Amino acid sequence: MIKRINSTRLQLALMSIPFMLLVFVFNYVPLFGWVMAFVEYIPGLPITESKFVGLKYFGQVFSYGTELYTALINSLVLGLLNFLVSPIPMIVAIMLHEMRRMRVRRSVQTAITLPNFISMTIVYAVFFFFFSVDGGLVNDFLLRIGLISEPFNLLGNEGATWVFQTFVLIWKTAGWGAIIYLGAINSIDLQLYDAASVDGAGRFRQVLHVTLPGLMPTFMIMMLLGIGNLLNYNFEQIYVFHNALVHDKIMTLDYYIYLIGLVKFDFSFSTAVGLYKTLVSLVLLFVINGVIKKIYGYSII
Repeated sequence: MIKRINSTRLQLALMSIPFMLLVFVFNYVPLFGWVMAFVEYIPGLPITESKFVGLKYFGQVFSYGTELYTALINSLVLGLLNFLVSPIPMIVAIMLHEMRRMRVRRSVQTAITLPNFISMTIVYAVFFFFFSVDGGLVNDFLLRIGLISEPFNLLGNEGATWVFQTFVLIWKTAGWGAIIYLGAINSIDLQLYDAASVDGAGRFRQVLHVTLPGLMPTFMIMMLLGIGNLLNYNFEQIYVFHNALVHDKIMTLDYYIYLIGLVKFDFSFSTAVGLYKTLVSLVLLFVINGVIKKIYGYSII
């Protein structure tokens, strides 16, 4: 019996090796590129032959102009908005779990999970189809029924950019995120629901006093992971929805790094900005993790 268990563990360990190699190749090998932040890198010239400049580009971060601070503010606001709506996948999971008709539940779950598997380019095409100024379905409908006198440009509305981008991200990811919470709900001891029912608790009170407390450890862990990615807003989404009308509200740090590094070819400075972003994210993660661990006892570190 012991030999069989050891053999199974060995097989599982061997099966994980290819995935560990992929993680190493795509997540750790690229870290060698951080060297560019300390040298005057010129495209085409090997990094080993580039001139060493020390912390020159790190000092420039604080004196590079208002565009960088605009990108930082946009990243923080979008990240905080995403943080504020982080309970939505949990709420969706609870609503799905409370559906008694399995066919309806599976249909709804499939419908809300499907956007996660659609590329962000297709997502933009969908929203463009509905909200474009020329021929957008929503604009045409509202014009025909007389609710508006002229088309509104939601994709180019600077004032609505932050809220609109948050809505797009939730629409795309809420169903997929709910799967994690559905798994957590299924792990809750059914005897707790039976005991609550015997005590006279209805479905709402069972959710309030059994389901929610059972989901809190999972929610705390997901929240901590979200804090670590607070500044890493979805670059693909920002890239496809970006236009000149909303540039000042949609340009995040990742998009700024893209502009500096791949458009202006200032690889060294863009790498320094990326390192600062990573450092800030780590500090936020450790601070919030320490606070939550002290208050609630949950931790990922």
